[in-house]
Formats: sequence, structure tokens, C-alpha cells
Amino acid sequence: MLGTQEVIKEKGCMFFRFRLIVLGGTSVCAAALIIMAGGCSREYHKADADKEVYKIINSKWQEGFGQKVNYTISDVPGSPNDIQIEKAVPPSRTINLAQAVAMATAHNREYQSQKEDLYLIALDLTLNRHDFATKWFGTVDGTYTRFTDDTTLERDETLKYEGELGFKQLLAGGAQISASIAYDWLRYLTGDPRASIGSVLSATLTQPLLRGRGRKIVQENLTQAERETLYQIRAFNRYRKTFVVSIINDYYLVLQRRDEVTNAENNYKRRSESKERLDMEAEAGIRPPFEADQAEQEVLRARDGYVRAQQRYKQQLDEFKIRLALPTDANVALDQNELKALEQIGISEPEYTLDTAIETALIRRLDLATSMDRIDDALRKVVVAADGLGAELDLVGGLEVGSTPPTDYGSLQFHHGTYSLGLSADLPLDRKAERNAYRRALIELQRQKRDYEDFTDTVKLQVRQAYRQLAEAAELYHIQKNNLELAKKRVESTSMLLEAGRATTRDLLESQTALLEAQNNVTAALVAHSIAKLTFFSDTGILQVKPDGMWQ
Repeated sequence: MLGTQEVIKEKGCMFFRFRLIVLGGTSVCAAALIIMAGGCSREYHKADADKEVYKIINSKWQEGFGQKVNYTISDVPGSPNDIQIEKAVPPSRTINLAQAVAMATAHNREYQSQKEDLYLIALDLTLNRHDFATKWFGTVDGTYTRFTDDTTLERDETLKYEGELGFKQLLAGGAQISASIAYDWLRYLTGDPRASIGSVLSATLTQPLLRGRGRKIVQENLTQAERETLYQIRAFNRYRKTFVVSIINDYYLVLQRRDEVTNAENNYKRRSESKERLDMEAEAGIRPPFEADQAEQEVLRARDGYVRAQQRYKQQLDEFKIRLALPTDANVALDQNELKALEQIGISEPEYTLDTAIETALIRRLDLATSMDRIDDALRKVVVAADGLGAELDLVGGLEVGSTPPTDYGSLQFHHGTYSLGLSADLPLDRKAERNAYRRALIELQRQKRDYEDFTDTVKLQVRQAYRQLAEAAELYHIQKNNLELAKKRVESTSMLLEAGRATTRDLLESQTALLEAQNNVTAALVAHSIAKLTFFSDTGILQVKPDGMWQ
């Protein structure tokens, strides 16, 4: 009897191959058994899962979804198209809009969760696909036995090995196949040359003939898993669009708050200058003292407004840092030139008519496409549930072949094997659970149809609302621009009239208050129009997110 051992390493996995050879007479019986002793490393399993998952995502990503970028989860190397921007802020400590969007799509915690959701759905699909793959299994058991006869005081020691190797497979048509070969090898440790090796080959086949037969029925779980992965890819791409719009919105809101600080500071300076002039005029007897007191009160209010504007700006900036996954104590600022660039772009009217925008949204919206596809899912569920109501009839076959007596060292005797073929039936006498499942599937189908109709109306409403808000924002900006010009003229004219004695201090203070409000309203209207435009593009489904996180 000879024994050999061989070590095999492959792609992070280690295997030990043991070969046991029993010699006797002119016959040679070889039994080979592969044991995964070391197994595959954790890194190998992780890399293997990533490879399979991203292969699935790549194969299901359609051109109409947008560019295939930035979907790998954070603990694996990104693809060449993924954003590679570092988490550190730029050396200038000033973040422009493009950098902010790139940082958010690369590091935002909610965005990372969305990528992980996509990964996990595709990971589930790998297991559903594995249900129809050939599944190999192998077991090895060893037993040591020591026995002492109380009468003769003779002692026997045995070491027994049992092993089994086989496979199982579910076919697309519903047939289930399993086969295995079991070895039982016995050796006496006391030196007795007697040894025996036995083996048994067994196999079974079960083929449904009525209930549970056919690809549509058997592969329903796999079909649904395939579609769920596609739906999640759509959802991720839809999320990317709304996420980018929200980051841009928050960026501009911070700039708006910063602009309010600048306006409040200028207002405080104007009122302070007016107070100094009125104080001198009151001391000279040109103005009554109470007008100087009015001016001083407005200076205090302006100072309070300036302090409050600073606090609002700092709070808005800190909240935005969190969205970029930056610590709140990070010393950064946003580029105020982005607001000036937005003003230079100006206000543009939609190039679409409302009807065209709605028609485009019904075609391009990924979430609406998913809602429609779920009707098909519900229809398949009805077919599967209806199949469960019928009788069950299976064709069952099997074989079991043992080895020859020990003196022939384990050759299988197929002509002495046990073979069987028969039918197994389950009459539909109790189908209460199946009845309920069928009725539930019918109701779910009607629900999905209503949900699709409701979602279609919701999409139309969203587009109509976005269209109206865009037009309203454009009109409001023009109004606020005119209001600002009037406010500036009012301050100039009131100052001149005050010097000529034809206006009161209150008139000047009110004009300065109106100027501050007009300045803030213009910035707010400009930001509102920009966000309304992006929201309109997003709601119609035509907004495309580029690899760097920006849009077109």
C-alpha cells in the first residue's frame, strides 16, 4: 500500500491531493480524493465576488442609462472611469462647483450606500444563477476505534476512513439530478494484513411532469433576480441625477448665504455713514435729535442682521461640508465666483413645449420604465401561482451500485446494481395555501397596474410643476432685477432729497432697507432659477451626469 501527497496552489486557494493505492496480486485499485485542506483565502473570495458582481452590472448597463461610471463600492479599486479625486480639499482651501460635485459623488455617505445597494442586489443574483449550476460536494470522515475483549484480553485497534464525492444540479426544465460515490476504507492497526475498501455509486433523477414543470415556472426566481438587478441599475442612475441636482442646490444656497452676509455688511456700513452725518447735523441744529436716534437704532438693527447673516452662512456651510464627507471644522470656503458665473449665464427659457417635455419624460424616465416592467413581473407571478394549483406528478429514477467483495479491491458491479423507475403523484386535494397565493397574485397584478397609472400621472405632474416653476423663476428674476434698480435709485434720490431738506430720515432708512431686501431677493431668484432648470431637466429624464459628476 502506497501513499502520495501533492500540494496545489491556484489564485489564492490551496488544495492537498491525497492518492491512496492498494496493491494485491495482479490487481491495482486506485482511489483519488481531493480535500480542500487550506481552502481559499478571504481575499480570494472577496475578489471573486467583486469580479462576478461587476461583470453582471457591466453586462446589464444599457446605453440609455447614462455613462457607466462611479458605481464601484469604496472598499474595492475603482474602474478607470470612476472619480479619483482625493478627499483632501484643494490647496487654495476654496472649492469650486465642479470639485464639490466630484467630492460628493466620490465620498458622500448616502451615495456610497446607494452603490452598496446596487452591489448587494447583483450579489444576490449570483446566488440565484448558482441554483442552476453544477454543485459539487465532498466529505471525509475518519474514526479511530479501540476494543479490548474482557475474556481473552485481546485488543483490536481500527482506523476507518469514509469519503463521498458527488454533485447536484437543477436543470432549467425542472429536472433535479444528483450523483455521488462513497468510499469506505478500513485498516487494522494491529498489523493484521486484512484490509477492505468498499464503494457505492448512487444517482437519482426527478423530473416534474405536471406541476413545477417548464422554464417559466422553474426559473421564475432567477428571472425576477435578473430583473431586480436591472431595476436597481436604473434606480442608481436616477439617483445620481437627483443627487447631483441636490448638491448643486446646496452649493448655491451656501453662496446665497454668503452673498447675504456681504449685503448685510454693506447695509451696516451705509447706515453707519448715515448716522454719522445725521449726528453732525443734529449737533449743528439742522436736524432734530430724534432723527439721529432713529438712525442709531437702525445701525443696531443692521449690526444684528449682519451677525445673524454670518451665523446662517456658517451653519449652511457646515451642513454642506457633511454632504461632502468633510469634517465640520475643515477650513474651506466655496468659490463666490460661481455665483457671478451663474449671473453671466443669465436666464433662459425652456426650449421644450410642455407637451413635448411630458412626452419626453414618459420615454426617458428610468423609474417609470421600472414601474411598467413590474406589471410583467406580476403577470408572471400569476402564471406561477396558477401552476401551483394543479396536481403534482414526478418521474423518479435512481440507481445504486456497490463494489465487489474486498478481495477484488472495490470494483463497481453494475450488473448487480439496484435500478428503479417510477412515478410520484400528489393529488390536488388540499390547495388552500396555493389558492390564497393565486388570489394574492391576481390582486397584486391589479395593484401594479394602478401603481403604474398613478406613477405616470405623478411624472406628468412633476414635469408640469417643474415647467411652471422654471417659467415662474425666470419671471421672478426679471422682477427682482427691476426692483433692485429701483431700490438703488430710491436710495440715491432719497439721500439727495434729505440733503435738500425735502425728505426725512425715516425715508432714507426705509430706502436702505428696501435696497437690502432687493439685493437678497435677486440672488435668491437667480439661484432658484438655476435649480428649477436642473430640476426640469432631471424630471424630464434628459439630464446626463458625466464621469466627473458634472452634468450636461
